Formats: sequence, C-alpha cells, structure tokens
Amino acid sequence: MNGFTKQMRRLPLLSGPRAALRSIAVLICAAGGGGLLASIAPAALNLLFISMSKSFKVLGDARATDQFKVSTVVTILSFALLGAIFGGFIAVRCLLALERLQHAWDKMDIGNKVNFFVGIFAGLIAAVPMLILFQALDLPGVYRVVLVLGVTLGLGALAVYALQSMEEVLPWTRAGARHRRSGIKLLDTNVIIDGRIYDVAKTGFLSGEMYVPGFVLDELQYIADSHDALRRQRGRRGLEVLRHMQAEFEMEVRVHDKLAPDLQDGVDARLVRLAKAIGADIVTNDFNLRRVAELQDVHVMSLNDLALALRPNVLPQETFDLTIIREGNQIGQGVGYLEDGTMVVVENGKNHVGETVEIIVTQVIQTERGKMIFGEVDTEEGGPNYESRPKKKPTPPR
Repeated sequence: MNGFTKQMRRLPLLSGPRAALRSIAVLICAAGGGGLLASIAPAALNLLFISMSKSFKVLGDARATDQFKVSTVVTILSFALLGAIFGGFIAVRCLLALERLQHAWDKMDIGNKVNFFVGIFAGLIAAVPMLILFQALDLPGVYRVVLVLGVTLGLGALAVYALQSMEEVLPWTRAGARHRRSGIKLLDTNVIIDGRIYDVAKTGFLSGEMYVPGFVLDELQYIADSHDALRRQRGRRGLEVLRHMQAEFEMEVRVHDKLAPDLQDGVDARLVRLAKAIGADIVTNDFNLRRVAELQDVHVMSLNDLALALRPNVLPQETFDLTIIREGNQIGQGVGYLEDGTMVVVENGKNHVGETVEIIVTQVIQTERGKMIFGEVDTEEGGPNYESRPKKKPTPPR
C-alpha cells in the first residue's frame, strides 16, 4: 500500500485534461483487475477446497461443501478489492513508464527519430521473405505468431542499431551535429599532464560527465614509458591525476571511441572528430588544438584562458609594491613578477635589483600568451609629475 500511495502522488490525477485521462485509465484498470480476480476467485477457492477435502477425506460430506460455497460469497468481495488495488498499481506503473518514454522521445534528436522510423521500416521490409516462409510451414498458430513477432522486432532493432552506428555520415544526423551539445567534457593529453584540471574540477567549476578517449590514455602511457626522464615524469603525473579524478568524479574511458576510428590523422584530429560526433566540449590548454577545433565549430574550454581571466586587473597610474629580481634587456630596466606569474618591466629599476619598491603602472599590454605590465620607479619625492615629465614608451624585453 505504501508503494502504491507513493506512485499515486507522483501522478497529478486531479488537474488538467491529461490528468483526468490518467485517472480514468487507473479506474478502468482497477475495475478490470477487481472484476478479473473476483471472477476467478470462486473456481480457485473451490478447487483448493476439493484438493484439501481429498487430503482430509471429507469429500463425501455435502454439508461441508455447501457451507464452503456459501461462505465464498463474502470472500469474493475481498478478492475484488485486492484485484482493484493491484490493477490500479499496475496502471500507475504503466503510466509512469509511458511518461518516461514520452520525455525521452521529446529530448531525442531529430536525426535519432528519423533513424528509428527508417530502421523499423527497413526491418519490416527485410522480414517479409521470412514471413512468407513461416506461412508455408505447418506450425501451430501460437508458434507462428511468436516467430513472426520475434523476427520482425529483431530485424527492426538490428536496422536501428546499424543506422545509429553510422550517424556520423547520415545526412539527417550530420546536419544537426553542430547544434547538439551533450555537456560531456573531453579531456586531452596536455590538460591531463598539466594537472590543474583536477583542482578546477574540485572547485565545482567543471560540471558534467568527463570523458577520456582511449587514444589519449594510450598516448599518456607512451609518454610515461619514455626513456626521457622528464617526459616519463610528466606522463606518470598525468596518469596519477586521472586516477584521482576517476575516484572522485563521474568519468568514462574508451566508451565512445568507435565514433572516431583511427585514420592515421593524429590525436588532435581524432579529438575534434569525436567531440563533433558526441557533441562534447574539449578541455585543453593547447593553443593550436583550440584554433583547429574552433574552425570546425567545436566548443573549447581553455584552462589558459581561465587563468588569464582570473588574473588581477591592473590599470595605468595604479601603484603596488614589487620585488625586482633581475635586470632587463634594455638599459636601466628591471624585471619582477606578480604572484600569478605576470611579468612586470620596470623603467629605472636596474639600481633596485633585490629590493622591494613601489611601482607606478604606465602601460598594460594584453597578448595571446598573457599580460605584460610596464611601470617605473618613483625616484622623485612626492610622486611622478605626469604633466611635466616626458612620456617614454616602454620597450618590451626581447
């Protein structure tokens, strides 16, 4: 009863026309189940009583049999109520299953719907010769119906599976592939070796399922087995990062690799083809892979862009303290670094190497590789006079 009540609560049976239809369907099934169980109850109870009578040798006692038949009139009502409960429960379960199928159908891509109908039609066409053969066989009607249904459904399912496996080359699925986004995050080799992907995922900024193709894993293993000590260390670090991520996050490996077969075109090309096939986003820090993927309408999430976006924004004429660590390439220049690694070129900073001085920002240059800040040391008391001091364009280090 508790399970039936929970299922009833999940269906809005008293609101809207569709809910009214659901209520009618549940009532019909409940009435049918009650009537069915009530109709077979007397015969079942009578058969049970006869078998028990034979066991206890009281079959000759007619009064006992008549008394039992009279008492079953009350019992039928109990069986009818039990049948109504089971009928309503089955109806609610069936309606929930139909609603789930409807939601899945609504979310299905148009190309997959076309594959379904074309596959069923092709299965029916392929089953016609076998149906004619079954008609010629002298088989009972029940077996013939089972064979016909089995062959038709089996060939239809086989045709749908064949179309789904070739969806990358089908015209009705290929046209909508660029607009389909599955939310899967496709990890490449560089971003795994980098290791920052694990920290980003732990913060919750990288949501959804993560996927590692088998060819990326093979490349990681190849790097980890390299004779070069540095490459071997980087490959093992990447494998260790994957181990931690698989233990903490939703991640799949090698599941969708069949959609990007090996055509001897390199790992990056296979990544792009796989991302287009499953509607995934490529997570990388490879600049060239990002450009190639964007040219093919594949969405790319770059960790380098994320790091640049999180760097503090410095404006001209702002001041901050900086430790000058070395000389610059130009005469009189000094070079220091912010905490996030941004290079700061300081005019008149050569004489302050190893000191922490106050820097006044004169120019900020944003490049594809990052941000460079130019500034100068205030050598005059009271701060710089921008009106009287001649402007000198800073020269970037070579």
